[in-house]
Amino acid sequence: MVHPSSQTMPPWVIDDIHAKADLGRYRIRGFSTFQKVTHFDDLTFLSTGLTRFPLEGYREKCGTRTVIGARHAEEPLTLETPVYISGMSYGALSANAKTALGKGASLVGTASCTGDGGMLQAERDASDKLIYQALPSRYGFDPRHLVQAQAVEVVVGQGAKPGTGGMLMGVKVLDEIAEMRDLPKGIDQRSPARHPDWLGPDDLAMKIDQLREATDHKPPIHVKLGACRVADDVKLAAKAGADAIVIDSMVAGTGASAEVLLDHSGIPTVPAIVMAREALRELGLYGEVSLIASGGIRSGADAAKALALGADAVAIGLAALVSLNCNRDIPEADYESEVGVSAGFCRHCHTGKCPVGIATQNPALTKRLDPDEGAERVANFLNAMTMEMALLTRSLGKSDVHSLEPEDLAALTIEASAMAQIPLAGTNKIYNE
Repeated sequence: MVHPSSQTMPPWVIDDIHAKADLGRYRIRGFSTFQKVTHFDDLTFLSTGLTRFPLEGYREKCGTRTVIGARHAEEPLTLETPVYISGMSYGALSANAKTALGKGASLVGTASCTGDGGMLQAERDASDKLIYQALPSRYGFDPRHLVQAQAVEVVVGQGAKPGTGGMLMGVKVLDEIAEMRDLPKGIDQRSPARHPDWLGPDDLAMKIDQLREATDHKPPIHVKLGACRVADDVKLAAKAGADAIVIDSMVAGTGASAEVLLDHSGIPTVPAIVMAREALRELGLYGEVSLIASGGIRSGADAAKALALGADAVAIGLAALVSLNCNRDIPEADYESEVGVSAGFCRHCHTGKCPVGIATQNPALTKRLDPDEGAERVANFLNAMTMEMALLTRSLGKSDVHSLEPEDLAALTIEASAMAQIPLAGTNKIYNE
């Protein structure tokens, strides 16, 4: 017999209320949002027919080289693919995971990013190109490490927890992590929500100038924003002097966040890119300030669609971890006994019990991830993404992924048409006009 369920009180809502009544606080989890929102699958490319000539994959090249931050930087960040590894901290991730990400990115000529908590020397050694984050917490921040970076990223907000600080559960605040962050061992880390030495956009301009001076004006300065009040935030960041702006949407991943933020704050990646693009265009800075899309990028198709909508590059986090074997049933792991769910359904990054050695500081678990094997998997995935982007681009008769544009896309739903500001498939109508 099928039992009807209340729309306002389905079983998962009842379970949520029970959990909060037991805990006396909001729930925390890792991974990403459970909300169903418009995403890149709701867009499709309009490949060639008689209107254009496609390019031959084996004879005609498709450019993927990407330059980020040429606005003011003397040494812009040059990547062989418009995909790089987003900021994920040593603390949230194991040392083996961070090393594998850095080495994997280097194998394909792209960059990785430090994340909160400072720079892990093993990641610096493995990374040809490293982006150094300056976060509100200042945990592990070291000017000696800053000057080694190929780019600097000032974090104003994160898509998985906008308007709040980072979070690292005490089970991961151990030994070197506690020492780097100057925290007592085993105590939950809840980072500040705002930077201690500046408040508004005028102060941000001064901070960017300070970072330029400290790095001898060589690397580009990025500003990372949670995708909320996108248009105004992008304009303010651009006016403050940012060389590049990273828009991190509500579908971005995280090692730990309050569920209420994951599911009830921010906007999806698709409209975030469009709003950022139009904000830069209004200032006359579109094409001068680099735009980087972050949040829910899972494939070369997603990345290509992000570029077509107006991004210059994309940053991946959760997808890179999945390529490292996140949620994979490897022989050494027993998901059911270790985290209580089957492989493919693990969302327990915050617990430190990662069965595959990625989101943990437990030495026994960390050993399950070989950094060299992990690096090869990351490089393979990045190569596959880049090949997918090139394949789609050539199918459109274009020879460089940066030639992709909104005209190459159609929307498959009315919502996607309105958010992406492109026509619904089979019509010439954009459904927000």
